[in-house]
Amino acid sequence: MYDYHLGGVHNFPVDRDVAEQMAAVMPDLPLILRANRAFLLRAVRFLADAGIRQFLDLGSGIPTVENVHEIAQRIAPESRIAYVDADPVAVAHGRELLRDNPYATAVQADLRNVAGVLRAPEVSALIDFSQPVGLLMVAVLHFVSDSDDVDSVLAGYRHALAPGSYLAISHAAGDRDALPEGADQARTIYSRRVSELTLRSRAEVTTMFDSLDLVNPGVVPIEEWHPNNHLPRLGLTGWVGVARKPVR
Repeated sequence: MYDYHLGGVHNFPVDRDVAEQMAAVMPDLPLILRANRAFLLRAVRFLADAGIRQFLDLGSGIPTVENVHEIAQRIAPESRIAYVDADPVAVAHGRELLRDNPYATAVQADLRNVAGVLRAPEVSALIDFSQPVGLLMVAVLHFVSDSDDVDSVLAGYRHALAPGSYLAISHAAGDRDALPEGADQARTIYSRRVSELTLRSRAEVTTMFDSLDLVNPGVVPIEEWHPNNHLPRLGLTGWVGVARKPVR
């Protein structure tokens, strides 16, 4: 569905059907997803410019339009990227797309299983956790419910990161006074057809960076993080932030 709204070709009729149903009740949805994708690309550029040369992209889906590895390797060809997703179809497509790239791979794993992700052979082959890593959790944590103990999951990843590493998060906003038109209907459709969504407030997203140093401007609406002139003004649709693990 994400790939479809980004104008990609790696999607199926069932994806397009649900995507169109959601867009029918929430007209800004395609723009919101593109703005979220644009944040990912700005964050990757920021991390690459800061010297990060290895990236772990959790809940990546199919590596689609303007991939993490394309952005990072354009800046530094030696950059290594491990895409992780629980969907075997997305991972299979990812592996096919990356088959000629020795510095990028797609791994099937559930991000809630922190040890399983960090110890996966494909991840270990590319990512050295004794060195700084760019950990990307973009548009995925709203699929992790409170019952899954999202705080412990995040604490596990933060603990595993070497000093100097970065964590980038985007998350659908749950602040009731600012939800876009049709958000409740779209959420109902998605929850019925695909998966439950857990929306969270700015304060809740900010706690996800506990013990890390937030990069300016902190946790802000999607288009306000290091903005460029090409972004639509959508109002509050999601919270984003990037933070660095301090070097003691």
